[in-house]
Amino acid sequence: MSAIWLALIGFIVFFLGYRFYSKFIAEKIYRLDPNYTTPAHKYKDGVDYVPTNRFVLWGHHFTSVAGAAPIVGPAIAVYWGWLPAFLWVVLGTVFAAGVHDSGTLFLSVRNKGQSVGTLAHKLVGQRAKILFLFIILLLVLMVNAVFAWVIANLFINNPGSVLPVFIQIPLAIWIGYHVYKRSGSMLLPSIAALIVMYGTAVLTSYITPLQINVVEYLGGEGTTSLFGASATEMAFLIWIIILMVYVYIASTLPVWKLLQPRDYINSHQLILGLLILYLGLFVTTPEITAPVTNSAANDTPWFPILFITVACGAISGFHGLVSSGTTSKQLNNEKDVRFVGYLGSVGEGLLALIAIIAVVTFFPTQGDFLGFYSDFDSAGGGLNVFVDGAAVLASGIGIPESVAATIVAVIIVSFAATTLDSSVRLMRYIIAELGLEYNLKSITSKHAATTLAVVSSTILVLLPGDDRGLGSGGYLLWPLFGTSNQLLAGISLLLLAIYLGRKGRNMLPALIPMVFLMFMTLYAMFLQVFTQWAPWAGSSDWLLFILGAIVFVFAIWISLTAISVLINYKKDENLEDVS
Repeated sequence: MSAIWLALIGFIVFFLGYRFYSKFIAEKIYRLDPNYTTPAHKYKDGVDYVPTNRFVLWGHHFTSVAGAAPIVGPAIAVYWGWLPAFLWVVLGTVFAAGVHDSGTLFLSVRNKGQSVGTLAHKLVGQRAKILFLFIILLLVLMVNAVFAWVIANLFINNPGSVLPVFIQIPLAIWIGYHVYKRSGSMLLPSIAALIVMYGTAVLTSYITPLQINVVEYLGGEGTTSLFGASATEMAFLIWIIILMVYVYIASTLPVWKLLQPRDYINSHQLILGLLILYLGLFVTTPEITAPVTNSAANDTPWFPILFITVACGAISGFHGLVSSGTTSKQLNNEKDVRFVGYLGSVGEGLLALIAIIAVVTFFPTQGDFLGFYSDFDSAGGGLNVFVDGAAVLASGIGIPESVAATIVAVIIVSFAATTLDSSVRLMRYIIAELGLEYNLKSITSKHAATTLAVVSSTILVLLPGDDRGLGSGGYLLWPLFGTSNQLLAGISLLLLAIYLGRKGRNMLPALIPMVFLMFMTLYAMFLQVFTQWAPWAGSSDWLLFILGAIVFVFAIWISLTAISVLINYKKDENLEDVS
């Protein structure tokens, strides 16, 4: 079967979803009001609350939620065959992710730009807020640690990507000043910055001295470096320290100085990258060599694990944190909720779709595919398969595979860095909220909260991890990410349903995906906690079992409390904050 059919079906469903379903949601359910004064205007401070052009904000939102997750999840999920992953990405984007992302954005805009954690207090109660913030804090901590590992790993394995990525930083800062201090246009400068980045990527692909290869600087693979660590381990340590210093600075700067212009450049990266890959697909017309469903995948059940493996690209709770944490504070007009929130999820769906296609067409035969995806643990190498598969697709329009691989690595690192920046900024907000809640004024300031976020993330990522060596400590908790992330999405949809019900509006668009997602996630979490990590399981893991059990109990607690509120809700036309 030609992979072009998957692309065409996906295009049609995404188009219809945005054209008709998102319009229905925006006009009939949310009832977006162009005259409503958004928090960006009401609380404008030039740092976090900054009214932003919807195209620029879409770029920030899109690249903040995209990261590497919509590539990694689908690249792993094809282990069960291409059909389950394809259906969940396409249908999940239209009926779950779009509603969730735009809904949490709308909910936050109508409530002073507050995060979903804070809104849990208002809609459900104080106890639910604290439990919810705990789950959120654990989630962003895992994101910080693992994305730092991912970026460091990509820098080590793709040294040609380092210089193009670092060149983006001064270019983005210059664009920020050009736009906000001189009232210039962001479009042409960002395109020029993209040309400079990709031109540098071409040069570094062919000119070895331009590649920042820290492992080679330390003596090469197999060399013992300082304190008995290998050169690769020391390279990890160096990159993680550099990343954490960078992210501290980036997450405390006003959003217009670096975050917005860099994300706008990244949005062009993604659009260009998607164009290259999809054009390459239609030129090369590759055949799908992966099975429709993999009958040999019996070590890990697709039901319900598929729905926590593919999060970003179908629906992800982290998106709600971005929508209500940073995006809502920059929304210029409430009408932009549909464009920024729903269309942002469609863009991520397109990325997840091409990730599936790149992987399932990469292997020459089905036997080769099954040989690589021999078990669920082996499927964890799907990201590397995507990079190679994407390079093959790009070569269809004349881009050399070595250059294409460097450019793909640049795109992934740029998105991962954006997610890391946004995640640390979100963690700062949460720590400050908890400080206010418990009267700990010492951690409520911007720099104190950011320091605590960065230090805790660094400690986690540098803890002794697994055979991946120094810097892989974040993977100690990563198995909790999928369930925690989807629980967050389910609870956010539940909060949205409560809000809509109390406003006298149709709750079903939020309620139906919420019920589906909560069932799948709680079922998956039960299997993981009590049959995989528990002391009575063959390969018990005390850390994951204890934390997983706590999150599971908290999720049940929040859900039961919220469902009780949902059942007994009363209409309240004054529920929202009126400007």
